[in-house]
Order: sequence, then C-alpha cells, then structure tokens
Amino acid sequence: ILERRDQMNHQKIQTEFHKKIKEAFEVFDHESNNTVDVREVGTIIRSLGCCPSEGELHDLIAEVEEEEPTGYIRFEKFLPVMTEVLLERRYRPIPEDILLRAFEVLDPAKRGFLSKDELIKYMTEEGEPFSQEEMEEMLSAAIDPESNSILYKDYITMMVIDEN
Repeated sequence: ILERRDQMNHQKIQTEFHKKIKEAFEVFDHESNNTVDVREVGTIIRSLGCCPSEGELHDLIAEVEEEEPTGYIRFEKFLPVMTEVLLERRYRPIPEDILLRAFEVLDPAKRGFLSKDELIKYMTEEGEPFSQEEMEEMLSAAIDPESNSILYKDYITMMVIDEN
C-alpha cells in the first residue's frame, strides 16, 4: 500500500512539474509550434527556480538540442530532461548565508558594501567570469546609483528565491 501511495505521489509531483515546464516554455514559444530559441533556455530554466552555472546550462542545452543544431529547442526534447532536473532538485539556488559569506570574503574591511569597480573586477577576473551582458544585468540590479556601490546584504535579500 505504501509503495502504491508513493507511486501516486510521484505521479502527482511529475504532473505538476510537467504543467509548470509547459507554462514556462510556452511564454517563449512565440510561433506556437512547440519550439523556443536556444538563447531563451537559460531564462526558462531559471524561471523554474533552477540556478545552473553557465557551464551546466551549456551541458543542458547540448542534451536537449537536435543532432544538427537548428538554434531552436523542441518541447518534447526539453520536457523529459527538465522534469528529471526538477525531480532531482538539481541546480538549487545558493542559500542566503553562503552568499553573504562570499560577499564578506570580498569585503575584508567589513564595510557592508563593495564599490562598482571592485564588483566588476571580482566578477570578471575571478572564477567563472561574467560575460559583458551578465555584468551589465547584475550592475543594473545591484548598484545603488547614489553611492555607486553594492550594499550586498540588500542585494542578497532581493536575489534570493523564496523556496516556499
């Protein structure tokens, strides 16, 4: 009986994921032909609460692309891969306390902020560097125009996805 109930619960969760994936996909299916531009896949995945790195996103796209890439992703290839990602809870967002510790490492003086120039330096020269587009997007959301700096506690609060 328990096994049957678990199976039914799994089905219910999977059905719910399929619905969410379809809704997110349809937002970008401008031709209503069950395809989306490959450049929209990252946005779709993030809208489903997943936060893959650029490398992980690249691998996911490779998994759902056609043998001969067309620049478009078909829903029937995207659905099973994305369902598996959601069921396995892959690419979860980083918890707020870990983000805060990361910013604090970049702010040894414990000022509570980083200048725009410091932020650009860290995000483009360290680790997996941000692209120009990613940097501009982050700066537009993160930088306080009056002080020309990022008050990182405020930024983290704005950035964190509410899991509930």
